Amino acid sequence: MSTSRPPASAPARLTTGPGTAAACPAPSDPSARSAGGPLRRVRAHAGPRPLPVSTPTPLPRTALPAPTLLLIAHGSRDPRHAATVDALVERLRLLRPRLEIATAYLDHCAPRIPQVLGRLDGTPAVAVPLLLNRAFHAKSDIPAALREAGAVLPLAEVLGPSPLLLAALDRRLAEAGLDVRSAAVRARTGVVLSAAGSCDPAADAATRALAADWRRTRGWAAVEVAYASAGGPRVPEAVAALRASGVTQVAVAPYLLAPGLLPDRITAAAAEAGADLTAPVLGAAPELARLLLHRYDRAHRAADRTTALIA
Repeated sequence: MSTSRPPASAPARLTTGPGTAAACPAPSDPSARSAGGPLRRVRAHAGPRPLPVSTPTPLPRTALPAPTLLLIAHGSRDPRHAATVDALVERLRLLRPRLEIATAYLDHCAPRIPQVLGRLDGTPAVAVPLLLNRAFHAKSDIPAALREAGAVLPLAEVLGPSPLLLAALDRRLAEAGLDVRSAAVRARTGVVLSAAGSCDPAADAATRALAADWRRTRGWAAVEVAYASAGGPRVPEAVAALRASGVTQVAVAPYLLAPGLLPDRITAAAAEAGADLTAPVLGAAPELARLLLHRYDRAHRAADRTTALIA
């Protein structure tokens, strides 16, 4: 009598397809044996290998060059003014070597705004006024000059007010010999913050607010505001007011950007009034360079946001 062997189980087949993980090898199957024979390992037979899924390679993003910083200064017949602007531009280039910087003047000096815009020939730019307060030049002259030249550019805010201006004023007083780091010295020193003066009440209010902030944050005995032009008080009146308040010494700090007629007038008046020391103008102080770049960056970002909203 013949004994029939049970048929062997068919080999298991494992398939992989797109999007599935590669299968692991199949374990030994106890049912897959010959009668009385040893266990046989069942091999997995993978299906056809899927074609690799290609991921599109993103195109490299090409960073657009930063717009030119168009520095707009007032200008003066005094050559020291233009020399100061040049020195300030050199500081800007040291801080940001790849930034293109162009200089234009409202009056007295060359090149003027239309000339510089013609050279830029449509190159993106941000106009940055080299002005301390938002008075007539910032509100009227510069916007009008840009419009007349047919330029539609982001226009940055003026420099003041800013803590960086106070730091620059501190620096100049220290250079004049005042120990500004000593709280005791500051507590017995009265300071005259002497500005150019303006017919714009808002500009004068901004100067007075800066003086109050300077006294509060530094601990000066007192800070008086004086003007070299427009309305009073003048430097001698401010010095006399400080002496009357009982301060030990009086320092005069010109709140002006560059040497010229008005700073010379302030220095002479301070000497005649008996001030103990007079600081130089703000000039190309490092803090001013940093502040100009800050104003440029803010105007640039605001312009980018506006463009994105329009798009």
